[in-house]
Order: sequence, then structure tokens, then C-alpha cells
Amino acid sequence: MPTIVGRGLDRLAPVHRAARGIDRRTVVRVGIVAAVAYAAWLAIGAFGRPYNFFDMKIYHGAVVWWASGHELYEFIAPTTTLGFTYPPFAALAMLPMARVPVEAAGWINAAGSIGALAVVLAALLRPIVDRLGWSLWFTVGIATSMSVAIEPVRETLGYGQVNVLLFALIMADLVGLRWRSRRGTHGRPTDGPFLRFLYSGAWAGMGIGLATAVKLTPALFIVYLLVTRQWRTAATAVGTTIGVTLATFGMVGTESRAYFAGVLWQTERVGAADMTPNQSLAGLLARLYDSIETPGLLWLSFSVLILALGLSRAATARADGDELTAFTLVGLTANVISPISWTHHLVWVIPAIVVLADAAVRRHEASRGPTLRAAQSTGYGGPPAVAGLRPPIWYPTLTGLRHAVAAVGLYLLFLVSPIWPYEHQLPEVSHYQDGLFGALMENSLALALIVLVAALPWRPGAEPAFYTDRLARTAPVAARR
Repeated sequence: MPTIVGRGLDRLAPVHRAARGIDRRTVVRVGIVAAVAYAAWLAIGAFGRPYNFFDMKIYHGAVVWWASGHELYEFIAPTTTLGFTYPPFAALAMLPMARVPVEAAGWINAAGSIGALAVVLAALLRPIVDRLGWSLWFTVGIATSMSVAIEPVRETLGYGQVNVLLFALIMADLVGLRWRSRRGTHGRPTDGPFLRFLYSGAWAGMGIGLATAVKLTPALFIVYLLVTRQWRTAATAVGTTIGVTLATFGMVGTESRAYFAGVLWQTERVGAADMTPNQSLAGLLARLYDSIETPGLLWLSFSVLILALGLSRAATARADGDELTAFTLVGLTANVISPISWTHHLVWVIPAIVVLADAAVRRHEASRGPTLRAAQSTGYGGPPAVAGLRPPIWYPTLTGLRHAVAAVGLYLLFLVSPIWPYEHQLPEVSHYQDGLFGALMENSLALALIVLVAALPWRPGAEPAFYTDRLARTAPVAARR
């Protein structure tokens, strides 16, 4: 009997050693995520601004004012000239926070935004980590911590803004389009009607519709859906926007009339165009002209050009099977052409960084393809006709380097956010107070957005939301890349 027991313990020993190894790896990974999160916290303190839920105080004060029987759009926050500027549907969505203190509302919004960001990053990174064999939770933990540290997210959380939540609504439609393109591969026959509907992706477009009802700028995604002839998704988005708006009109007609007849057109309620945190094309031009107002005709001309460029590149990215890059280009284009794009609106740099990093990895993988590996194993860099030529040994290493550098550089730019040391405000201080370099730094984020609209690469076959003959022809190329 002791012999039998001993043999059983010998067989279990490798299992115990493997379990200890798994536990050890898990502890190390948790420690790394915690270290990155702590580094992100330090970076926010080093590069961020003092935060006190400034915007949340305006929202909270407005809904408390409204709940007490006053007119919503007559509210002006104490010691400011600012009031509520969102559509009435947004006010209805925020109304429950009137029951909690403003600090609690701010922290609830921050926690919800970080959770939504983690879910979005899980959706964006899942195809990449599956291809590379990485751990999803570990990758998402690091990516979420790093994302929280950069300018758009830390400003959103610190000021109590809703941009990450709107970003999550729009990206939910990307997931819906993915599931619709792979209909039948998700869910089980035993799933109920709701789960079957969820996995079918038939709801794609509702997120864009809800985001548009809260804030009008996501309407550009509806234009993109129409340009790319995604009729069903566009109809869902338009129907959701109209349905929610009409329902809100029926519930709070006075506020709806006040908003659409007056508040919507009062651009002075938002702020001056030349303010440093306005990193849109309009803000860039106003600062270049050293004027409080944007030169209207010039802004309109360049906006039309950038709109056409952004939508055409997004449509081509989608046609080549990269819906993520298409969505990212549309979001970046909306940031550029909007009259006001505060730095906390610029959350679309997050998927841009993901796309650039993945493009770098894909190109590096392609350089290590079977043909090159076979050539390298013989010591030569090409077929027999050029067998006498050796390849530069650094070539595979440098392949994809420019995309990797672009990804790192973009992240560092939005981490450091060099606009604030050169913040100026007319008429007190000229935007050229610190010379050409200061003007460049004050407009650096806006310039980066324009470059991304013009040059962000897409990855053929990486994120197809549909399948066509064109994708069938490009599939072999996508597999190699």
C-alpha cells in the first residue's frame, strides 16, 4: 500500500509544481499591473492639472437646480459664467445624481468610466492578444492603467466628464458589427432570446444613436455609415437618436424647445475658440491668427478638406477589412473639424495608438515570415539567383520600427501634454509670447490629430466587419502581414 501511495504522489508532483508556477506567474503579473497603475498615478500628478470635478459640479448643480423646479438652461454655476450645454436627454440621464453629493457623483463617474474603458480595451485588444498568445486580463490591466494617465482620460476623470462613456457606446457598435459579420459563431442553441439577439449584432447602431442624443458630434459616425452604405446600422443609429430625442421632448418639452431653439446656437456658452485646451482645427487657426475668433472661411475650407480626407480613408480602411481603424479615423476627424474639441474630447487617440502598435507588430512578424526564415537559415537573404547577397542583419529588427516609434511618440505626447506650459489667453497674452517653439507646443495636440487623419495606417483583413470578394482577394496578403 505505501508503494501505491508513493507512486500516486509521484504522479501528482508535476501537477503541484505546475500549479505553483501558475500561481507564481499570476502573482508576478498582478504585481506588474499594480506597478504600472502606480506609475500612472504618479504621471497624472506630474503632468496633469489640479482636478476637482469642475465640470461635474456644473452638471450636478444644474440637475439639482432643475429638480428643485427651476429652468434647466437658466442655471449658471457660482463664480463662473458657465451653464448646462448638453441636450435635455443628457440631463435626464444625469438626473439621478441629484440625490448624491457632488464628490460622490464625481467618483462614481470616474469608476464607471474606468470600468467602461477596461471593457473597451478588452474588445479592442482581444483579436491581437489571441493572435499573439498573450494573456488578455494582463494586457488589458496594463493598457487601462497606461490609458488613464494620458491627457484625454485624466482630464475626463478629473473634471467629471462623460467622454469615455460616449466612447464606449460608439465602440459597442464596433463589437456589434463584428458579431453580425460572424453571425452563428457566437452563443449556444440553449441561449435565450436576449442572448441570441445580443450575439446577432442586430442592435449595432444603437450606441452611436445614444451618443448622438447625448452629444451631437458623434453624428459624424452616422455620416460614415451612410458613406459606406451600412444602411441597416445607419437606420438603427438615426432611429435611436430620433426616438430618444422625441421621447425626451414628450417628457420635458420646455427644456427641449429651449435647447433646440436657443441654447444649441449659443456658441459663446462653451468658451472662446483660441483657448489653449481647444485642440481642434478652429482653435489651431484662431491661435495662429492670434485672434479670439476663428477665421470662418479658412476654417470652413480646411474642415471640408479634412472631412473628405477622413471619411474617404475610413471608407477605404473598412473596404480593406479594418473596421477599427475606420472608426478611429472618423472619431479623429470629428475631433479636428468640431469648432470646440477640448483635450478631454480626444479619447480617439487610444485606438490610434493600438492600431499603430499592432501595425508595427504585424510588419515585424511579416519580416520573419517562412521565406525569410528559410533564407536566413542558409545564411543568404534571397532566392538562389541572388544567393551571393547577404541581407543586412538588422533588417528584420527594424521592420515596423516607424510604426512602433509613432505609437510610442503619440503616447508620450499625450502623456506629457506640452500645451500647458505654453498656455496663453487673449487679450492679456499673445499666443506668440514664447516664440515659434511655444506656438508649436501650444498647438501640438491639434497638429498630431491632423497628421493622424492624414497618415494613420490600416491593417488589411485585421478587423473585418463584413466579408466580400475584395476581402477574399486580400486575405492571403493579410495572413502574411
